[in-house]
Amino acid sequence: MQLKKTLYGLLAALVAAPAMAQDGLEVIGQPTPRGIGFQPAATELMRDIQWLDGMLNIIITIITLFVTGLIVYCIARYNRKSNPTPGTFTHNSPVEVAWTIIPIVVLVFIGAFSLPILFKQQEIPKADITIKVTGYQWYWGYEYVDHEFGFDSFLLGKEELADAGYAPEQYLLATDTAVVVPVGKTIVMNVTGADVIHSWTIPAFGVKQDGVPGRIAQLWFAAEKEGVYFGQCSELCGKDHAYMPITVKVVSEEAYQEWLNGAIEEYAGVPQAFKVADAN
Repeated sequence: MQLKKTLYGLLAALVAAPAMAQDGLEVIGQPTPRGIGFQPAATELMRDIQWLDGMLNIIITIITLFVTGLIVYCIARYNRKSNPTPGTFTHNSPVEVAWTIIPIVVLVFIGAFSLPILFKQQEIPKADITIKVTGYQWYWGYEYVDHEFGFDSFLLGKEELADAGYAPEQYLLATDTAVVVPVGKTIVMNVTGADVIHSWTIPAFGVKQDGVPGRIAQLWFAAEKEGVYFGQCSELCGKDHAYMPITVKVVSEEAYQEWLNGAIEEYAGVPQAFKVADAN
């Protein structure tokens, strides 16, 4: 009888503590010291953005080298010493046509690849999980609307990081509670603001959406790898703007269901049923 009571107590503790389902996750999406590149892409949206950025850098590099070459050529060919008698013409029709048509072609080429990527971000698919995000001065509120519970998320102080399982360099990134989602599922966020404009952003997911008071905007993502991902409010919202980070934990489906049961009990106050194998 005592063994059965002990088992009940242990299982109840596991169910009631959502954080237990998140231990051991790799921290993937966070800034790096002196970093100049993107964070590792964790969604298809972010891979598209990184590919587009690489393609645009190639185009920009070619244009820059071409224009620089023209400038150097003109300096060498048409300086006062090499060309003491300047030309008297006022225009050159073929050159003018070329410098009009070529930029148009380049812009159309860029648009043909960038617009589909933009539309993919803005065309919201059917959600597996819907979460309402509300920005406050200066913290975030989350509501899992499919399960009718919610919680607030605040910055962890330096002295609280170790107890929560975070490293010292994750100060200003880690929060006391995190958004938890299952890997591979389509997550739709309904974003708004309660007071001023905020902006919900996870760089590794390739998502950023302003939360405007009185309006509901949407974003979506489907994380492809389990881990911890950080973001921050990206719209200047007052004196503590720098102190409202975002933490998202992507877990397995099994871990998510375990966390969900505990979260419903903790935040919604609904006891969750569980079974204990007969000790006999």
